[in-house]
Amino acid sequence: MKGYRWVVLSVIILASFVAYILRTNVSIVSESMMTDLGMTESQLGLVFASFAAGYAIFQFPGGLIGDRFGPRRTITAIAIAWTVLTVATALIPGADVWPIGYTVGALVLARFLIGAANGPFFPATIGGTVERWFPASQWGLPNGLTSAGLTLGAAMTAPLVAWLMEMFGWRNALLVVAPAGLVAALAYWSLVTDDPAKHPKMTPEELDFIRSERPPAEADIEQGAWKLVLKDRNVLLIAMSYFCMNYVFYLFFSWFFYYLTNVREFSAGDAGMFTAAQWILGAVGAIVGGFACDTLVRRVGIARGTRLQTMIALILSGIFLYIGATSGNVMLTVVALCFSFGFTQLTEAPMWVATMGVAGKHSQIATGVLNTGGNIPGAIGGLMVPFIAGWLGWDAAIISGSLFAFAGALLWLLIRADEPMAESLTP
Repeated sequence: MKGYRWVVLSVIILASFVAYILRTNVSIVSESMMTDLGMTESQLGLVFASFAAGYAIFQFPGGLIGDRFGPRRTITAIAIAWTVLTVATALIPGADVWPIGYTVGALVLARFLIGAANGPFFPATIGGTVERWFPASQWGLPNGLTSAGLTLGAAMTAPLVAWLMEMFGWRNALLVVAPAGLVAALAYWSLVTDDPAKHPKMTPEELDFIRSERPPAEADIEQGAWKLVLKDRNVLLIAMSYFCMNYVFYLFFSWFFYYLTNVREFSAGDAGMFTAAQWILGAVGAIVGGFACDTLVRRVGIARGTRLQTMIALILSGIFLYIGATSGNVMLTVVALCFSFGFTQLTEAPMWVATMGVAGKHSQIATGVLNTGGNIPGAIGGLMVPFIAGWLGWDAAIISGSLFAFAGALLWLLIRADEPMAESLTP
């Protein structure tokens, strides 16, 4: 694997790694934060939901921002924002200074803004940078490795932040990890350009290879391209399936550590290790998914390859989620749930590759739509999960994820990733 594009990919993976350190930290400190601030479980769910709401709302605008300002400036700016907002979260006063309503409101606002600052990330990195720096036959692996970066970031966060929290308190734990955003910003600004042709280390041979299977990256973005994207049935169906998969994802993202400590009564240290194991399996799933996607696309085409991989992975995720929810054996529950999450990550590469295949030069906008659909469940789940758990119990709350996984698989019977979207609003 020669060529500067792999250096660019390493920067994307680093940024993804950092992004998830600064996304998942609050779920790890949630129990201590809730106790320290006097919050209820429902109020904590509102805080979780606020991140997902900001993230979902700013996906589509994030794609437009990436188109307007370019991935390099976009990623640099939002990575700096991650650091600033994480510090702000750590400094929010408790009940000894503010009424609980003010404290919850400040946390909701801070997490909403962190979600908003993460919104442009995947449209700009996958839909922008990867689409420009890699030929179509190599889109799957960069997608998988980027997803692995985020899952490994989350895996590192669980034990690290749990240890920092036990040693120094939840506020200091957040302050220690906050500067990672500045590292990601510096790396992206220093090493990545929006146009591969303008990078000083790009060779004519590599540039020809990158452009061999796709239109030139500098092709003009048509006015009203967002309307084209929103009218394309395949983009919308993929986004709906991504919605279903991410309901399962957010079960783990927001509630897994809390479930282990409060429902299964694990210590914070043990829960941190199991949470890390979940994310590591996710990284394995993402990497394997990237290789598998590229292989299947080459052998059976983009439509059949992405459909086959996604459907199998979602069905297996739903089965393991059900096993985890209904098992009376604590360890079997944990193992099954970890594998369920791993299978969700097998779907990342084919979901994004299919969207990029359909959208072509409009990939930043289309992937923004994809991730909008994918992250609405975070807001919904943040509110629904504690409600279902309080009404029917935690087993039912987890089983709800199985239903979404199966629904997401069925949607792929209707998706044709080999049908490029219209190039014009007029027939």
